[in-house]
Amino acid sequence: MKRLAIVILNWNGCGMLRMYLPTLQRCSSADGVEIVVADNNSTDGSMEMMRAEFPSVRLIQLDRNYGFAGGSDMALKQ
Repeated sequence: MKRLAIVILNWNGCGMLRMYLPTLQRCSSADGVEIVVADNNSTDGSMEMMRAEFPSVRLIQLDRNYGFAGGSDMALKQ
């Protein structure tokens, strides 16, 4: 059972995800911790990169850009 979820809302942040996710993964490797990236319908290849380079990260792909508040709300509901 996961006890803690770190949820990152993304929109066209492929470069930032690639840069910072390795550190986040190293610092959150304890049992019960899950990293989730919710994507606000990026057009920069973020989701393709995530699937290829970070297969252990759970992805939530939103059907459009809901903005910060809307995207966060949709991600946290899941």
